[in-house]
Amino acid sequence: MSEVFQTDVLTEFQSLRTCLEEQVLGQETLIERMLIALLADGHLLVEGPPGLAKTRSVKALAQGIAGKFQRIQFTPDMLPADLTGSDIFRPETGTFEFIQGPLFHSIILADEINRAPAKVQSALLESMAERQITVGGTTYHLPELFMVMATQNPLEHEGTYPLPEAQLDRFMLHVRIDYPEKAVLRRIMDLHRSELLQSEPEPAAILEPHQVMLARKQLLGIHLDTHVQEYMIALVDATHPQRSSVKKLREWIRWGASPRAALALEHGCRARAWLNQRDYISPEDVQNLAADTLRHRLVLDFRAVAQNITADDCIVELIRGVPAP
Repeated sequence: MSEVFQTDVLTEFQSLRTCLEEQVLGQETLIERMLIALLADGHLLVEGPPGLAKTRSVKALAQGIAGKFQRIQFTPDMLPADLTGSDIFRPETGTFEFIQGPLFHSIILADEINRAPAKVQSALLESMAERQITVGGTTYHLPELFMVMATQNPLEHEGTYPLPEAQLDRFMLHVRIDYPEKAVLRRIMDLHRSELLQSEPEPAAILEPHQVMLARKQLLGIHLDTHVQEYMIALVDATHPQRSSVKKLREWIRWGASPRAALALEHGCRARAWLNQRDYISPEDVQNLAADTLRHRLVLDFRAVAQNITADDCIVELIRGVPAP
């Protein structure tokens, strides 16, 4: 086997994946995307109706890697200090003491991020990009293992503050999930009943944070062929209407994906190849991750919006119009 897989870390990740799929039924794509984001040191934006195990998924992930988990429910009356923490005055000593906020955890679930005002969203997204926060002129570093999974509810729009395109670009992947099939729903009910009857303690962690860091280093050994790299570049470049080779995209898209999209696509493909025990990136990896990498980075033209064209429609045309190697 390639040097990329010499350690037992891959085996532990496969065990973690199996454990997650046993606890979260019918959301295999979400589980894979969480592991990809974890390996690629990225963040995840998940969009889906309530009750689809988003909280359960990320909590199970935190338990599996011995990471500190924190769920934050975003509301319109939140303040940035509710995330970052603040300086508290201690009368007995006459000094200020910094009290850490919930962002000082390894795995963060930002539930319904679009319900918080722009200041709160910015406090979260700044920590995602810089891995640090500044309060009262002092900078505090966040844990080395730091991952945010933010959720958006597509059903309600009253009292929400949609994320601006520049802030959406901070998320590595934008994943959309839907209701499970009838057979899966039956399995979910059976699993819930058995958990109530057994009342077993929480499972032990499978991975340690240092093993995640080791796996991230192994990703650098994944081979990226020149032709596959050029395919990635061509896909991202074709999202720019001024020079797109796909006619429909020149009409549908107003602003295309940034260079950060190309980097996210490469890192995500490396992680997916590694998880599938391959030491090279294939065109199928690129096509599999293209939608989740690009859909939140495209700004559609008003003519496309009037025709009910979506970002996913653009990506279908993109894959169809740009030849794969």
